[in-house]
Amino acid sequence: MDNSNRIPWTTSDILEATGGVLQTGPGDYVFSGISIDSRTIGHGDFFVAIIGDAHDGHNFIAGVLKKGVRGILVGKENTGTSTFEELASGGHVVISVADTTRALGDLASYNRCRTPLSVIALTGSNGKTSTRSMLTCVTANRYETLATAGNFNNAIGLPLTLLRLEEKHDLAVLELGMNRPGEIRRLAEICRPDIGMIINVAPAHLEGLGSIEGIKRAKGELLEKLNPGGRAILNADDPNVHALAEDAPGEVLLFGISDDAAIRASRIREQGNGLSFLLETPGETAEVMLDTPGRFMISNALAAAAAGYLLEIPLPEIKAGLERFKPVSGRMHIRELSNGTRIIDDTYNANPESVKAALDTLQQIEKQGRGAAVLGDMLELGEQSAALHHEVGRHAALTGPDRLYLTGDSALDMAQGARNGGMDTKRVISGSTQKIAEDLIAWAGPQDWILVKGSRGMHMERIVQELVNTFGQR
Repeated sequence: MDNSNRIPWTTSDILEATGGVLQTGPGDYVFSGISIDSRTIGHGDFFVAIIGDAHDGHNFIAGVLKKGVRGILVGKENTGTSTFEELASGGHVVISVADTTRALGDLASYNRCRTPLSVIALTGSNGKTSTRSMLTCVTANRYETLATAGNFNNAIGLPLTLLRLEEKHDLAVLELGMNRPGEIRRLAEICRPDIGMIINVAPAHLEGLGSIEGIKRAKGELLEKLNPGGRAILNADDPNVHALAEDAPGEVLLFGISDDAAIRASRIREQGNGLSFLLETPGETAEVMLDTPGRFMISNALAAAAAGYLLEIPLPEIKAGLERFKPVSGRMHIRELSNGTRIIDDTYNANPESVKAALDTLQQIEKQGRGAAVLGDMLELGEQSAALHHEVGRHAALTGPDRLYLTGDSALDMAQGARNGGMDTKRVISGSTQKIAEDLIAWAGPQDWILVKGSRGMHMERIVQELVNTFGQR
């Protein structure tokens, strides 16, 4: 890993950041960066031995020593091993802490405070990644921006993002994810946001949060941890988010189509496979063309525009940034096959509200030809899973695709919902992803649209790949 532009770390920095104990080694050693990955670590890096779901970093210490690494952070229970004795005799820097994952977050928080960086932290049940991508497009010309990569939005991923910080960066745009209470609070403690953005609250991760009210409270943890003088950006169209404005500690900027939103969209129109709208900010307006068919993406665009407005980016630059946005792979990404079929690849993840929005989008853009919706299970919905899958099935019937393909343990619940919604049983097809792909290959033709969506664990992208492999992509 190239750490040449990263801010260096001394042993003293690491001790101050983590509150750890120096077990052995010099107190003035300088490291070029922090790493948890034994595969990519550089010889000048400091290794943090994380205990993850699948691997324990302590088991890889011998390997990183062979790469010339001179510093290790370990759990205090690992300081009595033979490996530790080898480290001590070799003059390596060894620091022990009670919890290495928490220490990783502490290192990231320390790093965040070593430069005059401004931080925008955003969370929501849907649309985090698209909003983050839009916002980085908006800020690109004016700010050197550090942004979350991929899905690095948890207690390990967020710190790794902040540990990529270089002195050139003057803005960070960070996603905060969660599936249980307290996670957002901890992530916000780490990144210390100047602007906190809550995009929406919808049924997701109900296994860990219990109810919509639980999700609302968990998202609201972000506002508790804003820096002094911090500002909140909230969705005026989402009642659960709007209600959080009452508890926000500072200035609140609302976005949406509601009359009380300061950053608004009006005159929304379909334009080919995209959308146009009038972006209204206090005292100014601009026509914006979005390169995506999903109307719900306008809410994400307004959130990004609101952040741009608070950063005092001129409206023409905000407009240009939004128009540069391209859908992220797996998130409302339109793929055109060589046979003329178009796929709406929305396979990255799913919850009830995002599936309904995707079904609405299919109905909206399927003007000629036919439409097929391919839906997999929505995971982590707890006791409400059957009812919510049934509800999505009913919504599918209302939007009227020519075919509804269902896969997963909850396919029966969705199928029953579709039938109860009036959908002809002959148009509902359940089966494995392989069976569905084979049926679609035989069915799909020019002008047809296919929506593919499901939770990450359902691997719905396999269906998309089978279609691309068979027909090729334009």
